Amino acid sequence: MFKFSSLFSKNMAMDLGTANTLIYVKGSGVVLNEPSVVAYNKDSKKILAVGTDAKKYIGKTPRHIKAQRPLKDGVIADFVITQAMIRHFFLKIQKMSRFFKPNVVICVPSGITQVEKKAVIDAAEEVGCGKVYLIEEPMAAAIGAGFDISKNRGRLIIDIGGGTTEVAVITMSSVAYCQSIRVAGDEFNESIIRYLLQKHQIYIGENTAEKCKIEAGSAFDVPIEPYTLIGKDAVTNNPKEITLAPEEIRAAIENPTRAVVEAVKRALEKTPDALVTDIYDEGIFMAGGGSLLKGLDKLIESETKIKCTVTDDPLLAIVKGSGIALENLKEYKKVFIN
Repeated sequence: MFKFSSLFSKNMAMDLGTANTLIYVKGSGVVLNEPSVVAYNKDSKKILAVGTDAKKYIGKTPRHIKAQRPLKDGVIADFVITQAMIRHFFLKIQKMSRFFKPNVVICVPSGITQVEKKAVIDAAEEVGCGKVYLIEEPMAAAIGAGFDISKNRGRLIIDIGGGTTEVAVITMSSVAYCQSIRVAGDEFNESIIRYLLQKHQIYIGENTAEKCKIEAGSAFDVPIEPYTLIGKDAVTNNPKEITLAPEEIRAAIENPTRAVVEAVKRALEKTPDALVTDIYDEGIFMAGGGSLLKGLDKLIESETKIKCTVTDDPLLAIVKGSGIALENLKEYKKVFIN
């Protein structure tokens, strides 16, 4: 019976992020990594596309179709659409059964409220999951980075996702300090959009801004080639091509990058002296897609005078850490939140 049930309900870990959703299946590793986007018909409410396919709709839909991210700032903004997205992803990787319900570990922001926790648990249970375990994103990132979190040793983890940045100090399988700010990758994109409209009178879409950030964005003076993009002239409405110097893009995202740096400084200020000494020895570690912004590690290092390192495979660190906790539930039972 156990072997039969395992064909239909393998336990899973999920990084349900504002920008991307990743799923880890016990015994198989990371099996899904797709944008957290759903496209649907506004009249019939029929789901048209989810994930990678749905992201192509953003900014290009007719009036009766909407493409949206059902999560905002790391938490569920639209319960029904989130539920449909989770169900689609689960069914994409395995057949669900009414009788054999998989357990699931889900990453959540540190600042999540009780209402938001319930929304996450309800969404997972509604699509056929059994027991739901919640784990804070910085804790999952630390586990995924390979740290022995049980040690009496302070480590500072920065997790920069799509909707939130989590800055946490971890020691003895617990979070000694944590702050969640709703400034992250999406805010970088929006800052580029606003800057280009104000300075160059040009409209660009979310996908164009994200591509600009990834390819030419920087938080510190590092060698980058000028970047050319095409948008819509705000005066004539005609297509307009402009070339941006790296300094301009850096200026465009200065406010959100400064917010991240200030969050790190506050963490060091509020952390007990003994743990700060550990952090100075161990260094600061970054995970999440936003940590890949060029020069951000150098900016934090220059501001704090503490070595800052991007973890190996930062895009997967959180879901891998959740997967490790899933594979070893007894060993990591202390890290799950109520």
